[in-house]
Amino acid sequence: MSKQDYALYGTEGCHLCDDAQALCDMVLSNQGYRLVDIVDDEKLVELYATSIPVLEHLPSHVALYWPFDFQQLQEFIRGTDSNY
Repeated sequence: MSKQDYALYGTEGCHLCDDAQALCDMVLSNQGYRLVDIVDDEKLVELYATSIPVLEHLPSHVALYWPFDFQQLQEFIRGTDSNY
């Protein structure tokens, strides 16, 4: 798994995004994802403004939308890793 395999879409000041980041840090050990602030991209704002936080597996474009918990995140990672 490389640093570019997953993107966590969110924005600064979003407490749900902070919660999702804490879960991603536990499951991905801050190695398999990057934070993407949607404010920097009009298209991302259009796609995710009412959905953040969202974790996307970049190779497959499969996304996990909030709310998700530790177990759901682990299952998502296992499912996307097994396909790529």
